[in-house]
Amino acid sequence: MGKVSEGAPAPDFQLESASGQIRLADFKGKTLVLYFYPKDDTTGCTTEAKEFSALAPEFAKAGAAVVAVSKDTVKSHQKFAEKYGLTIPLGSDPEGSVIQRFESWVQKKLYGREYMGIDRSTFLIKHGVIRRIWRKVKVAGHAQEVLDAVKSL
Repeated sequence: MGKVSEGAPAPDFQLESASGQIRLADFKGKTLVLYFYPKDDTTGCTTEAKEFSALAPEFAKAGAAVVAVSKDTVKSHQKFAEKYGLTIPLGSDPEGSVIQRFESWVQKKLYGREYMGIDRSTFLIKHGVIRRIWRKVKVAGHAQEVLDAVKSL
């Protein structure tokens, strides 16, 4: 497996979602914003999903699709989306294989305790190539920053 980096081909993936399967191949010739987040219905993840949903029409106008991914189940994703009126597809990766392929399963530290978890990260993919990577994302204003990057491609 090659290193996930800007200019490298995006790792192939297949995810379950409430609206069926989501595959990298579905976005052939298009721009895809793929982001990984730790958990449904937690403060930062909710804010991030709401911001991306609010900007979804702008992303579509710029020719980009947005897909969010966590280890939560499709059922959890459905509840999360309904509760907050989310309009972006939420991909379920319970085994974490896609998360690992994008090198977003990392060692984290909280209150001195180390554990493995999802790095809040975003990948901007165009024509199957990673054009931009954001790691350790700070939620506030991130969706707008990604949208600006999409528009500058």
